[in-house]
Amino acid sequence: MLKGLGNMASLLKQAQEMQGKMAEIQENLGRMRVEGSAGGEMVVVEANGQQQIIGCKIEQSLLEGGDAEMLEDLLVAAVNQALDKSKEVAAKEMSQLAGNVNVPGLQDALSKFGLGGPPE
Repeated sequence: MLKGLGNMASLLKQAQEMQGKMAEIQENLGRMRVEGSAGGEMVVVEANGQQQIIGCKIEQSLLEGGDAEMLEDLLVAAVNQALDKSKEVAAKEMSQLAGNVNVPGLQDALSKFGLGGPPE
């Protein structure tokens, strides 16, 4: 029975360490910046590592051109590219956390959210 308590204490310690690391990673992800672009960089969208769009630049000629459909398509493409890059950054950060903490099933759980997962 005491052996079981030792294992439980070890798991609790790992969980506390992981919680601290998660807070640190979330803070780091909030500071990271990635860009997605479309139309030869006529539209550039900036996101942070938390999959939040934080900026958008649109070339003036696109605004003056009056082709709303093209602008919409370029904006969607740039946003999707920025979010994909943001997810990649987050996955790298989370996989480092998962690699350092030995919690059964953590890798699988993170991979279901697109964060980390088994190494490719």
